[in-house]
Amino acid sequence: MSISSSATDMTVLDETVTQRGGNTASSRQRRGASKSKKRFRKRTAVAGVSAIAALSIIAALSSFSAKPEARDSAFIYHTVQKRDLPITVTERGSLESQNDAAVLCEVDDVHGDGVAGTPVLWLIPNGSEVKKGDLLVELDTSSHLERLDKQVLATDRARSWQIRATVLYKNRVSRNKTLLDKANIDVQLAKLALQQYEDEHGGTFQIALQDIELAIQRREAEKEIDTTNRNAAKHLAELGYKSKGDLAQAELKALRAETALNREIARRKELVKYTYVRTKKKLQGALESAERHLVQVGHDNEALLIQAKSAKDSADRQLAREEERLARYRDQLEKCKIYAPAEGMVAYAVASSRWGSSSTIAEGEAVRDRQRLMTLPDLKHMQVKTAVHESVVNRIKTGLKATIRVDAFPERTYSGKVTSVAVLPDPGGWLASNTKVYQTILTIDGEVDQLKPGMTAVAEMHVARLIDTICIPVQGLIQRGSEIWCYVVDAGTPTKRIVEVGRTNDKMIEITRGLSENEVVILNPSAVLDDAPAIEPGISPEKERVQDVSLE
Repeated sequence: MSISSSATDMTVLDETVTQRGGNTASSRQRRGASKSKKRFRKRTAVAGVSAIAALSIIAALSSFSAKPEARDSAFIYHTVQKRDLPITVTERGSLESQNDAAVLCEVDDVHGDGVAGTPVLWLIPNGSEVKKGDLLVELDTSSHLERLDKQVLATDRARSWQIRATVLYKNRVSRNKTLLDKANIDVQLAKLALQQYEDEHGGTFQIALQDIELAIQRREAEKEIDTTNRNAAKHLAELGYKSKGDLAQAELKALRAETALNREIARRKELVKYTYVRTKKKLQGALESAERHLVQVGHDNEALLIQAKSAKDSADRQLAREEERLARYRDQLEKCKIYAPAEGMVAYAVASSRWGSSSTIAEGEAVRDRQRLMTLPDLKHMQVKTAVHESVVNRIKTGLKATIRVDAFPERTYSGKVTSVAVLPDPGGWLASNTKVYQTILTIDGEVDQLKPGMTAVAEMHVARLIDTICIPVQGLIQRGSEIWCYVVDAGTPTKRIVEVGRTNDKMIEITRGLSENEVVILNPSAVLDDAPAIEPGISPEKERVQDVSLE
């Protein structure tokens, strides 16, 4: 990982003292000529690792001064002093808007029109500056108009059926009430008829019985009279005052009176013994039948009302669905013209693949529902999207301050902060290596101008700042296994010194043990020990990853 040095970083080497005389390159060639071919190959292998650090040292030679006790022109020296050590993590990334207004296609596909999606009739040019409400995209409406016309007819049919079902339901409610009232009246009349017939003080049976009793009494009186007249006629006939004809007529009337009396008595018996029982059972049966009919009418009414209500509800739901579909189709027709939801710059949506990236929309091409057509980035508020290596991601926390530079405007610096760090590593593409990086977003404070999405930016995240600590440039250390050392000038002679290190940035590293203030260390230890292993900048017992040293 490489990073550009700031003016603050360059002050790291302000106190370095160097003695460099003669031709340094020639001196190294003479020393290299005396080594074996194997060692030459080994030094060539580590040359790439040390190249950037060497560039930093060469650039700082003008600020070094010679130490009287060290006159070897092959060494570069540094005086150890206490200083503040800023701990930073620097990553490269790209600019993007903090607030991207996404423009999506909200028009669904019309099935059966032979086109997969909706064709684009007109499209605003990419990169155009737009204001809220400006027309961005116009889609083909022919299929949508035809679908809308069919839906209007379907909605009218559903409304007609819903009206009919509603009327039938209301009629059923009214008819149910009529049938129920009639059944209740029939029950009441049956009860009244039974009560009327059985009433002991004026019921139908008692009236009929009294009429018969009265008739019997009348017939008995008539019989008594006719019998008396017959006896008188018989006595007078015996005396010779009545003829046989008068006697026969009197006997006939007496016989008729007796017969009438017997008839009335028979009627009373019939009324009491048969007619009363029959009529009572008939009236009781009518009452029971009326009551059962009332219950049946209630059940029938309930079933018929449920059927009518179900038909009405079904018609209501069908009409609601058709009206909802009609409203949606009308809304779809309106959405065939897409307007800018906010002010910004038009950026076509881009589809990425293994073969490259390309725009997903163009005039004449069909777009699908929910497809991202373009975005309108807010160019006044920008952020940096970068990736942090897994070895240092634990240092990066939300809210960390950062300094941001943009390659297009190297003279400017922007302040910002970390707003999000991905929980999971970026899976990368099919060509991605096994290196794990975590997507990190840093927002730029305040409003900006002239910045565009996609510009390359460098974010320097300020993890911590060590106050008044002993530190040296990272290239002055050598590591072999778990042992870390540097070379200290002692009485003019380079002496190996084992040290313990702490935290580091991309330039300097904290020495927690092994060095004291004002001691002089050699920054190119490979010149002391030709077979020393490759220098590992930023060695830390915490196994922290440190960036390579580079200069802007």
